[in-house]
Amino acid sequence: MMELPSREVSGVALSHDVQSQPGEIRIDPMTPGDLPLVLAIERRSFPTPWSERAFASELRDNLYADYIVARRGHRLVGYAGMWCILDEAHVTTIAVDPEFRGRGIGNRLLTALEERALRYGCRRMTLEVRVSNHVAQRLYLRHGFRPCGIRRGYYVDNGEDAIIMWRDRLDPPGPVAAEGDDAPPTGRDAGLQSGMEPATGAGAAPGGSEGP
Repeated sequence: MMELPSREVSGVALSHDVQSQPGEIRIDPMTPGDLPLVLAIERRSFPTPWSERAFASELRDNLYADYIVARRGHRLVGYAGMWCILDEAHVTTIAVDPEFRGRGIGNRLLTALEERALRYGCRRMTLEVRVSNHVAQRLYLRHGFRPCGIRRGYYVDNGEDAIIMWRDRLDPPGPVAAEGDDAPPTGRDAGLQSGMEPATGAGAAPGGSEGP
């Protein structure tokens, strides 16, 4: 199992129609045959993209990994992944084709990860997001994630800090707040209001996310 480079989820924009059209977006397991299209989105979404070898290793060698793709018709328009270890899931990546952002695809991908994590026996989920990625943070807040800490200098491309976010209850999966109705952080989260898709970084656990 190879170590993954630092990651953020930068390819998801919030949509006013997060449900999209019934049947328009299909979620499938990622296969090696999807990698050329996944890599094309990867290179347009992240300053330090993963290599084909990194993705292939995740699909082939990592028993804890689960990766999915989103399709609109026959076109691959996004992907996401996580590690499931015991009762915890760690989002490693999430990205949407720049041409299809703002259409609720990031929301669909994150909901699908939550559903699959529950089936694997996970009860909570974590991810990292850049302090500057407010779009991704809003998506994660809508899904019940809350800031719980900071990883200093997490992103190797510019040394930016990452906010660590946790969703302590995955059941039921999906958004827990209407768009624009993000609950303010309280308690241990109160000092982390600055800061979807996910991220990974040096010294981090499985990988990283950044955001929609």
